[in-house]
Amino acid sequence: MRDAVERFQRAQALFGDRVDAVPAGAWEQPTALPGWSVRHLVGHLVEEQRWLTPLLRGETPEDIGDRFSGDLLGDDPVGAWEAAADEALGAFAAPEALERTVILSYGETPAAAYCAQMTADLVVHAWDLAYAIGGVERLDDNLVTWTLAYAEEHVDGSGSPGLFEAAVDVSDTADPQTRLLARCGRRT
Repeated sequence: MRDAVERFQRAQALFGDRVDAVPAGAWEQPTALPGWSVRHLVGHLVEEQRWLTPLLRGETPEDIGDRFSGDLLGDDPVGAWEAAADEALGAFAAPEALERTVILSYGETPAAAYCAQMTADLVVHAWDLAYAIGGVERLDDNLVTWTLAYAEEHVDGSGSPGLFEAAVDVSDTADPQTRLLARCGRRT
């Protein structure tokens, strides 16, 4: 379980490095996600991080309601990301946190599986953010390899409205990052 938390922390750092690199005037730039700006993307990840603690405490999506709706970035998007990421990491790192069950919109899920989902989301969105701001698009090889294996098992390639497009065809010999991004509907 410790490996899962460490991998989550590395994925947070990967995304956080890109948040730190967002130029002041780039928050409204479009991303690879249809209809999403840089601000929207970072806000989405802040919201996901903020949901983590109450879910691990046993709250349901209905209990949480719209608590984390709206503009969570305020005037300090970087600070909002850092605070949310620190809180989420603390929640997953708490003793026995990954042995719990959380209730998500689609039902009960082992917290360890939720951690894996959140990790994969951070890795793919790190590329989205880098792509949008013209930053470093090359992702950590170990995280890419792990996330590709996760995506091959959990992402069917048909897309998810509002989150990612259908898978893009690439050669079986393409590098792991290209295959991961293609699986998640990203065109590199």
